[in-house]
Amino acid sequence: MPPRYVTFNPIRSIGVPFATYIKPDHMYRSIAEISAARHILFPEYWQVNALVYALKKKIFPSAATYHLGHDKIETTRALAAACPHMVPRTGIFSQQTAEFEALAADFGVPFVCKEVKSASGLGVFLIKCRRDFDELIRTNPVVYVQEYLDIHRDLRVVVVGDGVVSAYWRIGQPGAFHNNLARGGTIDRSGIPDQVLREVAAVSRNLGINHAGFDVAVTDTGVFILELNPFFGTRGIPVTAAEMGRIIHHYLSSGTRDVPGLRSA
Repeated sequence: MPPRYVTFNPIRSIGVPFATYIKPDHMYRSIAEISAARHILFPEYWQVNALVYALKKKIFPSAATYHLGHDKIETTRALAAACPHMVPRTGIFSQQTAEFEALAADFGVPFVCKEVKSASGLGVFLIKCRRDFDELIRTNPVVYVQEYLDIHRDLRVVVVGDGVVSAYWRIGQPGAFHNNLARGGTIDRSGIPDQVLREVAAVSRNLGINHAGFDVAVTDTGVFILELNPFFGTRGIPVTAAEMGRIIHHYLSSGTRDVPGLRSA
């Protein structure tokens, strides 16, 4: 009997039954096994186009999840088209054309700059002066700028399949700019607005994203998606890796939006 799933990441596939592990580097020597599988789980980014377009395989996470979550520029451009009211004011500039004075006049000071590919808050900087800006552009050929939102917490919304599996506030330390758990942030599960979860889940479904952690700012002026990460950390998710695997299996095998274990959204 051919494998129901082939996975290229055994850790993220814990709990998914009928999954056969193949090392990513062995993909081209395992074409027959891959072709026989029902779904391909957690390929690396470099494998996606060959699997989807050449081998015509269904992958999880979806191709849209990989392509739109590949970097902050791809994410922002998709969100700006799908839900512009949920995107904070953002600018994308080249290193050669970005000028501190112009950005300060346009976005105000401070403003936020982000590295195009980063996680855990490591590539997110609060620019308070020209010196901060000059230090940033020395090593970043693309200057990604967002307006500064004066918040002390943000909402992490984790989508798996068609629904929300977990949501929690990430609260920064007093005086801290970053709220990330990896940067000292703490978790609060109280007072989570269901309407925000519904909105994020709807955006995710609309874009075809089925495995991502959305970072959301809830402010007096609106709800803003700051970024998304297809390969989110699991520290704040109150289910085990095996339970997550069973949720993924149910989603892939049933084709229904009624996914047990997910928080309703």
